[in-house]
Amino acid sequence: MPEPAPLASLLALQNLILGKWVSQAVSVAAKLGIADLLKDGPRHCDELARAAEVDATALYRLLRALASVGVFTEEVDRRFALTPTAELLRSDVRGSLRAVATMTGEEWTWRPWGELHRSVKTGERAFDGIFGMPPFAYLAANPGAASIFDEAMTGWSVQNSLAVAAAYDFSGIGALMDVGGGHGYLLATILKANPALRGVLYETAEVSEGAKARFAAEGLADRCQVASGDFFAAVPAGADACILKSVIHDWDDSHATTILRNCRQAVGPGGRVLLAEMVVPPGNDPHVAKLLDLEMLIMVGGHERTEAQFRDLLAGAGLRLTRIVPTASPTCVIEAVVD
Repeated sequence: MPEPAPLASLLALQNLILGKWVSQAVSVAAKLGIADLLKDGPRHCDELARAAEVDATALYRLLRALASVGVFTEEVDRRFALTPTAELLRSDVRGSLRAVATMTGEEWTWRPWGELHRSVKTGERAFDGIFGMPPFAYLAANPGAASIFDEAMTGWSVQNSLAVAAAYDFSGIGALMDVGGGHGYLLATILKANPALRGVLYETAEVSEGAKARFAAEGLADRCQVASGDFFAAVPAGADACILKSVIHDWDDSHATTILRNCRQAVGPGGRVLLAEMVVPPGNDPHVAKLLDLEMLIMVGGHERTEAQFRDLLAGAGLRLTRIVPTASPTCVIEAVVD
């Protein structure tokens, strides 16, 4: 008989296989707002259950499991407290991942993962076959899901936007257009770090309204315009550079090329197109982009890309990749110019 596998290998694979248990447990704790209930100090599980309106015994089992993986900690007499990890599930902390955790447990995000096998066989995204429509059409038709998605993207954006604004030198740009910039967190962050810079946010009409409110609240309304439209049809001219954060990875090469060509036309000769995206590194080292690439496969049909793939993609749109600037987050700034 073959020798049994080393215990460490068995435990490592077991933890990987059972990872969905952890993600679902974290998602439920996020939906219940447990971290918010603990922000002022430890509380008894029964007290938490009353506040969250759930079964006390079941909640104890949930929190005990999460405490075993470092999310929350159990003290004496069934009292639970926050850990540094759990702090990020609070809704009132900067860079909160509560909405991201909530989204991961939503039916429209976890069901497509059950069809990963089919996506690997066919190369096609699984989402449409389950819900009968593309993902962005689904979000447009389901305001509740769209709200969770927007909040989750803002949660990710807080971490990445600060890193992008700190890593890239925007001083040579007079006007910067954020294409597909959501509610404007990235552009607001860049504008605050660069007082001489003017901004334009370009989004769909329904999303751009949220950006107007953000710029007004941040005192940036006089330095930033908001324009609405479809980046597949055109991108308005008038900026020296376009920046797109986590936009290109949503699309296959054909759709991505269309967006990039429109950006190239908008900035004209000598203009810059900046992509704030993860770059898949070579080799076997772990990197979140390698797993996020599977999310792109099953959910939207997009890709995380290597440096070579970005270079080819940009060239196909008439752009030349000049450099890749790393940041303090997994996101890089990929700089391309119009010759």
